[in-house]
Amino acid sequence: MSPKKMREVAREIQGLAAPQAVELLTLIPRKSARLIAKTLKSAIANAENNNNLSSDNLVVASAVIENGPVLKRFKAGARGSAMPRRKKMSHIRIVLSEAAATK
Repeated sequence: MSPKKMREVAREIQGLAAPQAVELLTLIPRKSARLIAKTLKSAIANAENNNNLSSDNLVVASAVIENGPVLKRFKAGARGSAMPRRKKMSHIRIVLSEAAATK
């Protein structure tokens, strides 16, 4: 997916609680939302298993989409010519932090 398409969805989940962000991503009918949800679930699982944190207390601190490699391909153009096409990819980085306990 191109970074521009991914960033549109990633902006929506920043600052949300992790379970709420996963729920929001399942309601968005875009491929980029599915890919970000998959990465977010992996980040939550890593926080639970590696750092012994509860998923209920996690907040999406930042969701950064960076440019990845670009595949340069050609598509058929008018009058037998070839038109260049750039297939962009992206790197997804999600940082979770523990929410302060409010009582």
